[in-house]
Amino acid sequence: MKKTLFFLGLFSVLVSCKNDAKPQVEETAKKAETTERTAKQSDGLIMMNGNFIYYDGAAVLQTPNDMYLVINDEKMLELNEQVKAYKKLDTDMVPVTIRGKVTPKPENEEGWAFRVAIKEIVSIKAPSPEDNDVIKLGN
Repeated sequence: MKKTLFFLGLFSVLVSCKNDAKPQVEETAKKAETTERTAKQSDGLIMMNGNFIYYDGAAVLQTPNDMYLVINDEKMLELNEQVKAYKKLDTDMVPVTIRGKVTPKPENEEGWAFRVAIKEIVSIKAPSPEDNDVIKLGN
């Protein structure tokens, strides 16, 4: 009986000691996480990968999960000029990586649920010929 109480007491002491060390490690990790963030991570912009198209005055960024209206500004026009080198047709979509600010659309407007204002063009890639899902109607 004494041995059982001794081991039970020893076990409870060991378990309670393990819990004391854990919060200190978590606090240290949180401090390191906040101090190691770069300026780009703290500026509120989102890195987005998707297919970009500008046609007939409207620009769209199609990501794997959503579609975004791209706000027509200088950066969007700059991206469109850079993308033209990779297009065969005006309706071709080109894979891009951008950093931008996402905002919801106003309630009184039609269109995509979110808008993105391009703040930085990170990269542009040539479209993959295997991903060409366009059906052309011809004579």
